[in-house]
Amino acid sequence: MGTVVDDAASVEFHAFFERHYAELSRLARLLTGESDAADDLAADALLALWNRWDRVRAADHPAAYARGVVANLARTRIRSAVRERRRIALFWSQREEKTENPDIAGVVDVQEALRRLPFRKRACVVLRHAFDLSEKDTALALGVSVGTVKSQTSKGMAELQRLLGSQGVPQKVAVAMARGGETGGRTR
Repeated sequence: MGTVVDDAASVEFHAFFERHYAELSRLARLLTGESDAADDLAADALLALWNRWDRVRAADHPAAYARGVVANLARTRIRSAVRERRRIALFWSQREEKTENPDIAGVVDVQEALRRLPFRKRACVVLRHAFDLSEKDTALALGVSVGTVKSQTSKGMAELQRLLGSQGVPQKVAVAMARGGETGGRTR
């Protein structure tokens, strides 16, 4: 038998879940590049939030806290995948992964370029350009300073320009990320 406090917390969490699940799933997809894992990561993050709901709901920015949890889970998943690839490489020779068709769609190019960025740069670029978060909100989500967000975003965009060519990279990134998720991103 639940108490009034438990019922209120449950209703409040359910509303939070409904408001933020799709956004958290999209964030997970853009950070990991894995559509199949995105819903699982978002669900795992929301489960972790529910287990600490008293602390989360008392936070100044619960949505930023949730994004941080997703970012940490994505980082853990990526690290785990890297370790798994290294173990497999011990038993099998690595084959070169090159695309034979040079006419790859721009979206695929941007997503591949994003996967080549180190995690923090990728997270800053995705949160700033796909989610249109301010530098402050991005810093809150990642648990870093605003200065770190500025430098990592700038370096990430410079790296994307190097990888994709210098023509309209911010717009290419915004368009590709909007297509990679379900809603539009920032255009400049």
